[in-house]
Amino acid sequence: MDASLYFTGGIHFVFHLLTFQQACIILCLLNFQQVVYKEAVFVMKERFETFTVLIAKISRNIRKIKLQEMQEYNLKNSHISCLYYLYISNGLTATELCERCEEDKATISRALDFLEQNGYLSCESKTTKRYKSPLLLTENGIKVGQKIAERVAHVLEEVSIGLSDEERIEFYRCLSIISDNLDTIVQNYKN
Repeated sequence: MDASLYFTGGIHFVFHLLTFQQACIILCLLNFQQVVYKEAVFVMKERFETFTVLIAKISRNIRKIKLQEMQEYNLKNSHISCLYYLYISNGLTATELCERCEEDKATISRALDFLEQNGYLSCESKTTKRYKSPLLLTENGIKVGQKIAERVAHVLEEVSIGLSDEERIEFYRCLSIISDNLDTIVQNYKN
Protein backbone atom coordinates (compact mmCIF):
# COMPACT_ATOMS: atom_id res chain seq x y z
CA MET A 1 0.00 0.00 0.00
CA ASP A 2 1.29 3.46 -0.92
CA ALA A 3 2.36 5.34 2.25
CA SER A 4 0.62 8.54 1.12
CA LEU A 5 -2.69 6.70 0.71
CA TYR A 6 -2.28 5.11 4.14
CA PHE A 7 -1.50 8.49 5.67
CA THR A 8 -4.42 10.20 3.89
CA GLY A 9 -6.81 7.51 5.10
CA GLY A 10 -5.49 7.77 8.63
CA ILE A 11 -5.56 11.57 8.70
CA HIS A 12 -9.06 11.44 10.14
CA PHE A 13 -7.70 9.66 13.22
CA VAL A 14 -4.71 11.99 13.53
CA PHE A 15 -6.94 15.09 13.47
CA HIS A 16 -8.86 13.90 16.51
CA LEU A 17 -5.63 13.60 18.51
CA LEU A 18 -4.15 16.93 17.45
CA THR A 19 -5.45 20.44 17.32
CA PHE A 20 -6.40 21.73 13.91
CA GLN A 21 -3.32 23.94 13.81
CA GLN A 22 -0.94 21.15 14.84
CA ALA A 23 -2.37 18.80 12.21
CA CYS A 24 -2.10 21.45 9.48
CA ILE A 25 1.57 22.13 10.34
CA ILE A 26 2.40 18.43 10.22
CA LEU A 27 0.63 17.94 6.91
CA CYS A 28 2.27 21.00 5.36
CA LEU A 29 5.66 19.76 6.47
CA LEU A 30 4.91 16.45 4.79
CA ASN A 31 3.88 18.26 1.61
CA PHE A 32 0.18 17.33 1.65
CA GLN A 33 -1.26 20.81 1.11
CA GLN A 34 -4.16 19.67 -1.09
CA VAL A 35 -5.18 16.99 1.37
CA VAL A 36 -5.06 19.45 4.27
CA TYR A 37 -7.86 21.63 3.07
CA LYS A 38 -10.23 18.82 2.07
CA GLU A 39 -9.57 16.72 5.18
CA ALA A 40 -9.58 19.73 7.54
CA VAL A 41 -12.98 20.87 6.28
CA PHE A 42 -14.32 17.31 6.64
CA VAL A 43 -12.91 16.90 10.15
CA MET A 44 -14.09 20.34 11.32
CA LYS A 45 -17.57 19.61 9.95
CA GLU A 46 -17.57 16.20 11.62
CA ARG A 47 -16.40 17.70 14.94
CA PHE A 48 -19.22 20.24 14.81
CA GLU A 49 -21.82 17.60 13.99
CA THR A 50 -20.53 15.23 16.67
CA PHE A 51 -20.44 17.98 19.30
CA THR A 52 -23.92 19.36 18.59
CA VAL A 53 -25.54 15.94 18.23
CA LEU A 54 -24.01 14.62 21.45
CA ILE A 55 -24.88 17.73 23.47
CA ALA A 56 -28.46 17.66 22.17
CA LYS A 57 -28.73 13.93 22.90
CA ILE A 58 -27.40 14.38 26.45
CA SER A 59 -29.81 17.25 27.08
CA ARG A 60 -32.76 15.29 25.68
CA ASN A 61 -31.90 12.25 27.81
CA ILE A 62 -31.60 14.36 30.96
CA ARG A 63 -35.06 15.83 30.29
CA LYS A 64 -36.48 12.33 29.71
CA ILE A 65 -34.93 11.03 32.94
CA LYS A 66 -36.32 14.00 34.90
CA LEU A 67 -39.76 13.53 33.36
CA GLN A 68 -39.82 9.80 34.02
CA GLU A 69 -38.49 10.05 37.57
CA MET A 70 -40.85 12.80 38.67
CA GLN A 71 -43.96 11.72 36.76
CA GLU A 72 -45.71 10.66 39.98
CA TYR A 73 -45.36 14.21 41.34
CA ASN A 74 -46.46 15.94 38.11
CA LEU A 75 -43.30 18.05 38.13
CA LYS A 76 -41.68 19.71 35.15
CA ASN A 77 -37.99 20.16 34.40
CA SER A 78 -37.79 23.63 35.99
CA HIS A 79 -39.65 22.42 39.11
CA ILE A 80 -37.16 19.59 39.55
CA SER A 81 -34.17 21.90 39.19
CA CYS A 82 -35.59 24.35 41.74
CA LEU A 83 -36.36 21.59 44.25
CA TYR A 84 -32.92 20.05 43.78
CA TYR A 85 -31.00 23.29 44.32
CA LEU A 86 -33.18 24.33 47.24
CA TYR A 87 -32.66 20.92 48.82
CA ILE A 88 -28.87 20.79 48.48
CA SER A 89 -28.48 24.46 49.47
CA ASN A 90 -30.99 24.52 52.30
CA GLY A 91 -32.68 27.63 50.92
CA LEU A 92 -31.95 30.17 48.20
CA THR A 93 -33.50 33.34 46.80
CA ALA A 94 -35.24 33.32 43.43
CA THR A 95 -32.33 35.30 41.97
CA GLU A 96 -29.89 32.63 43.15
CA LEU A 97 -32.12 29.93 41.67
CA CYS A 98 -32.06 31.70 38.29
CA GLU A 99 -28.27 31.56 38.37
CA ARG A 100 -28.03 27.94 39.53
CA CYS A 101 -30.70 26.63 37.17
CA GLU A 102 -29.49 28.76 34.23
CA GLU A 103 -33.09 29.86 33.63
CA ASP A 104 -34.68 33.25 33.12
CA LYS A 105 -36.74 35.04 35.78
CA ALA A 106 -40.08 34.23 34.13
CA THR A 107 -39.42 30.49 34.06
CA ILE A 108 -38.25 30.44 37.68
CA SER A 109 -41.16 32.64 38.76
CA ARG A 110 -43.68 30.24 37.19
CA ALA A 111 -41.90 27.25 38.73
CA LEU A 112 -41.88 28.88 42.18
CA ASP A 113 -45.58 29.76 41.91
CA PHE A 114 -46.38 26.14 41.11
CA LEU A 115 -44.15 24.79 43.88
CA GLU A 116 -45.56 27.19 46.46
CA GLN A 117 -49.18 26.53 45.46
CA ASN A 118 -48.59 22.78 45.64
CA GLY A 119 -46.96 22.84 49.06
CA TYR A 120 -43.33 22.19 48.12
CA LEU A 121 -41.87 25.48 49.31
CA SER A 122 -42.61 28.64 51.24
CA CYS A 123 -41.31 32.16 51.03
CA GLU A 124 -39.76 33.16 54.34
CA SER A 125 -40.58 36.86 54.07
CA LYS A 126 -43.86 38.23 52.80
CA THR A 127 -42.73 41.85 53.18
CA THR A 128 -39.78 41.98 50.78
CA LYS A 129 -39.80 41.14 47.09
CA ARG A 130 -39.84 37.43 46.36
CA TYR A 131 -36.65 37.55 44.34
CA LYS A 132 -34.72 38.74 47.39
CA SER A 133 -36.51 36.57 49.97
CA PRO A 134 -35.15 33.21 51.08
CA LEU A 135 -37.19 30.28 49.81
CA LEU A 136 -37.42 27.20 52.01
CA LEU A 137 -38.70 23.73 51.30
CA THR A 138 -41.68 22.46 53.22
CA GLU A 139 -41.69 18.95 54.67
CA ASN A 140 -43.12 17.65 51.40
CA GLY A 141 -40.53 19.67 49.43
CA ILE A 142 -37.73 18.18 51.53
CA LYS A 143 -39.04 14.67 50.88
CA VAL A 144 -39.20 15.20 47.13
CA GLY A 145 -35.89 17.13 47.11
CA GLN A 146 -34.23 14.20 48.85
CA LYS A 147 -35.63 11.78 46.27
CA ILE A 148 -34.36 14.02 43.46
CA ALA A 149 -30.89 14.26 45.04
CA GLU A 150 -30.76 10.47 45.47
CA ARG A 151 -31.78 9.92 41.85
CA VAL A 152 -29.22 12.48 40.65
CA ALA A 153 -26.49 10.66 42.59
CA HIS A 154 -27.64 7.31 41.14
CA VAL A 155 -27.73 8.61 37.55
CA LEU A 156 -24.30 10.24 37.96
CA GLU A 157 -22.96 6.90 39.17
CA GLU A 158 -24.46 5.09 36.18
CA VAL A 159 -23.18 7.55 33.58
CA SER A 160 -19.69 7.35 35.10
CA ILE A 161 -19.40 3.61 34.49
CA GLY A 162 -16.29 3.00 32.43
CA LEU A 163 -14.68 6.33 33.36
CA SER A 164 -11.86 6.72 35.82
CA ASP A 165 -11.95 9.61 38.29
CA GLU A 166 -9.19 11.28 36.28
CA GLU A 167 -11.11 10.91 33.00
CA ARG A 168 -14.27 12.29 34.57
CA ILE A 169 -12.39 15.27 36.04
CA GLU A 170 -10.71 15.96 32.68
CA PHE A 171 -14.05 15.65 30.87
CA TYR A 172 -15.69 18.24 33.14
CA ARG A 173 -12.64 20.50 32.85
CA CYS A 174 -12.85 20.38 29.04
CA LEU A 175 -16.61 20.80 29.03
CA SER A 176 -16.26 23.84 31.29
CA ILE A 177 -13.73 25.39 28.89
CA ILE A 178 -16.08 24.77 25.96
CA SER A 179 -18.97 26.31 27.90
CA ASP A 180 -16.89 29.37 28.81
CA ASN A 181 -15.77 29.76 25.19
CA LEU A 182 -19.36 29.57 23.98
CA ASP A 183 -20.35 32.18 26.60
CA THR A 184 -17.63 34.45 25.23
CA ILE A 185 -18.92 34.00 21.69
CA VAL A 186 -22.47 34.82 22.81
CA GLN A 187 -21.24 37.89 24.71
CA ASN A 188 -19.42 39.07 21.57
CA TYR A 189 -22.72 38.88 19.66
CA LYS A 190 -24.32 41.15 22.23
CA ASN A 191 -21.57 43.76 21.88
